[in-house]
Amino acid sequence: MVEEDILYVTAEGLKQINEELKNLKTTRREEVAQKLEIAIKQGDLKENADYHDAKEEQGFIEARIRQLESMLGRAKLIEAQGPSNIVRVGNTVTVSEDGIDEMETYTIVGAHEADPTKGRISNESPIGSALLGAKKGQTVRAMTPAGEIRFTIHEIA
Repeated sequence: MVEEDILYVTAEGLKQINEELKNLKTTRREEVAQKLEIAIKQGDLKENADYHDAKEEQGFIEARIRQLESMLGRAKLIEAQGPSNIVRVGNTVTVSEDGIDEMETYTIVGAHEADPTKGRISNESPIGSALLGAKKGQTVRAMTPAGEIRFTIHEIA
């Protein structure tokens, strides 16, 4: 598997993918099948909006199932390996932006689980990729849409 094809996920993220996939393959497929059955019984399918809506919904569900199965095939579990002297996927990193005294803490996760509002940044994001491989005390530069930002790493957990 090529490195860029890998999807890094936490145990929690892997569980969420599996739960969504199970729900789509069972509950959601059954719901759409019932909608289709009802719509087909209504007669003329050419002008049957319920039928066309159900078929469209079925298409979205099947596409999402394929997407989730692909993700599972590329998934690499982020193992909690404890403190490290270098930043890697799965670490929580405390940094300060140059010129700003306030500390910020980020957890480096795979793109699927990124949620910047919760401090979870993607390993593929400008800041996440700049932090990867850096050491405590090191200053790194990240090219963001707003321009270059420099961070000093204070803690790696």
